[in-house]
Parts: sequence; C-alpha cells; structure tokens
Amino acid sequence: MKKLVLIATILFIGGMSLQAQELGIKIGNKAPELIGSGPNGETIKLSDTQGHLVLLDFWAGWCGPCRRENPNVVQAYNKYKDTKFSNGKGFVVFNVSLDRTEQQWKSAIQQDKLNWPYHISDLKGWQSKLAAVYGIRSIPSNFLLDENGVIIARNLRGPALEAALEKYAK
Repeated sequence: MKKLVLIATILFIGGMSLQAQELGIKIGNKAPELIGSGPNGETIKLSDTQGHLVLLDFWAGWCGPCRRENPNVVQAYNKYKDTKFSNGKGFVVFNVSLDRTEQQWKSAIQQDKLNWPYHISDLKGWQSKLAAVYGIRSIPSNFLLDENGVIIARNLRGPALEAALEKYAK
C-alpha cells in the first residue's frame, strides 16, 4: 500500500510540473492572444495562425523605420510562406498597426504590398490595447512564434529575420 501511495504522489507531483507554458512576452513564453478588427471589419485572432511559424509585427503607416523595414518582411514572407519548418508549416506575418486612421493604415498595407491576411488595429495609436499586451514602447517591434505560439525570437530586422527563418527551415 505504501508503494502505491508513493507512486501516486510521484505521478501527481510530476504532473504538476507539466503545467501549461507560461504566458508572457519573453523568449520561451506562450504568446498572449490578440483579437482585433481587420481592415474590412472582420475579427482576426493571433491563434488563427497556430501551426505556422509567425512573425508578430507591430508597426504603423506613419512610422518611417517601419515602412523601410516592410520590404524585408515582404521578401521574407514571399520566400518562406510555403516552407516547411522544424517548428511550423509555412511562414505567416501577423501585423498589428498603431495607426490612428483607417485610411492611413489601409493605404500603407496596399502601398507596401503587405499581401497576407493577418492585419489588425484598434486605431488608437500609442494608446493601443493590443500593443499594451506586448509592452510595445517603440516600433517596429516583432516577435517570432513557433507552431504552438511560443516566442522563439524578438526584434528580427533585415538579414536577421531571414537568418532566423533559414535556421528553422527543414
């Protein structure tokens, strides 16, 4: 009987250590969910991208450095969107805009050819509740998420983004 109690205790304690991934914004954390309105008023969730390698990208149409970085993101998306990764099937970009006007936001998406389906904004600029979830204080800012939504890298720009994607490509 003592052996049975001991085994049950070990299994219980061992099971407790297998708790869900910690939610947060550090590398190794499960990325917090974001739900927002898309350019056409549709509801879009970060969890819609689960199973893919995801670049969660915070930006704005009025942000010069963001707009200069967008060609790098577009190039990476076009090159890796159909790639099989060790930690995801394909590459997607999930944009969160800190724009204040719908016109500026939509115009920048079109001008910069951000041709992926995941764009959200609450049109509150620096008061964005979406950006606050991730502690965003400057843009451009991004997080690379694996197929399970776990943060595996942060603030990848230019060649660093492509190097990270290449590292995980099969």
